[in-house]
Amino acid sequence: MRILIAAAGSRGDVAPYTGLGAELRRAGHDVALAATDGFAPLVRGAGLEFRRLPADHRTGTGGADGGGADGAGSGSGGAARGGGGGPGKRELMRSAAAFVTELGRGFADAVAEGTDLLLLSATTAPLGWHLAEATGTPTLGVYLQPTAPTGDFPPVVTGARPRSRFVNRAAGRFALRMADRVYGRAVADLRAHLDLAPLSPAAMRRRQEAANWPVLHGFSTALVPRPADWRVGLEVVGTWWPAYEPAAQLPPELADFLRAGPAPVLVGFGSMAGGDGERLGGIAVRALRRAGLRGILQGGSAGLTAAGDAGDDVLAIGDVPHALLFPHLAAVVHHAGAGTSAAALRAEVPSVPVPVTADQPFWAARLAALGAATDPIPFRALTAERLSGALSRAAGEPSYARAAKKAAAHMATEDGAARVLEAVRYATEGTGTTGTPGTTGTTGAR
Repeated sequence: MRILIAAAGSRGDVAPYTGLGAELRRAGHDVALAATDGFAPLVRGAGLEFRRLPADHRTGTGGADGGGADGAGSGSGGAARGGGGGPGKRELMRSAAAFVTELGRGFADAVAEGTDLLLLSATTAPLGWHLAEATGTPTLGVYLQPTAPTGDFPPVVTGARPRSRFVNRAAGRFALRMADRVYGRAVADLRAHLDLAPLSPAAMRRRQEAANWPVLHGFSTALVPRPADWRVGLEVVGTWWPAYEPAAQLPPELADFLRAGPAPVLVGFGSMAGGDGERLGGIAVRALRRAGLRGILQGGSAGLTAAGDAGDDVLAIGDVPHALLFPHLAAVVHHAGAGTSAAALRAEVPSVPVPVTADQPFWAARLAALGAATDPIPFRALTAERLSGALSRAAGEPSYARAAKKAAAHMATEDGAARVLEAVRYATEGTGTTGTPGTTGTTGAR
């Protein structure tokens, strides 16, 4: 079967699909991943065909996988970066609308290259539904964040504090309406291009909800148990881990550093805080000094660098797979993106979350609620003093590592990729539903 996974946003919105795609490919499927140009090496490095989507995630909110098809924010990327005030909500909405409009203009071309089954991220689903109508291609949702309204928590992309169940659900429905507005022009343009009669994003979304369109969520129930008030067809299946070369090893300089002393702390902000590296590096080094810990600074989009007087107990590195590095650490300071949060738990490593934007406060709060992380430090409130205290607790109090280990044991029982393979198998057989024990609804593609 020719399967196309369509994802857009920052690295955290795309990388998990490389692992999912690799598993589908090992099962015998012909798999392509459609993403923006910057991720072509990542996709091809996983052994997948790359198909280009025309938008530039740096000009939008970083995609919408954080609240996405059901919310106009990003799971990992975002225009709201850096230590400044960031753009306002109206600017973010305009930026998001421009991003998805550009995305829609090239999406049809990616699908037209040959697709038997379309796997849609939260960002691409509001566009993919219309392509499916035009082409008859079956679709399946593969989301990285919870997006459907629930009384259990407010919409994750807003960063709002939990309220009553009624208020949480009302806020979730409002987030859907805001997302519909973001996709308005893109959907109108796409339907005109496809010679389809006009249909609003809201009307299409309601159509999908009424049909119990299946969505598999690629995160762990250790972090987010499936809400009991979700509709039929929505499942939480376990994390999809980014692909990396099985024979890959740590760079020699990094391996030597790890052997040279006690387990260090990693400080990194992924695709956040662009251009703020020097300031963040200074904060990190001072915090490490105060806490008496060795540290690794991971550059990322921030360009995080060690100060000239950092000394031999601080090492600056580039991109290294989490799966290789995290098990060697005493703690991880990170932006609380969904993927990094899951990777820290999987490695049984405590976290010090410093959320920047979008869904990151949600995942930071989840880690803290598990006991596997210190209380979150909002990015704008980050100081060497606050970071030092959090690091001392995370690396020094065994309870954090014990909580992470417990969550890791739970995650080890989940196989998110296998659940997608099951849904694809039923789609191939044309049954449309899994009918398997323990599921709450349909998970076959439609």
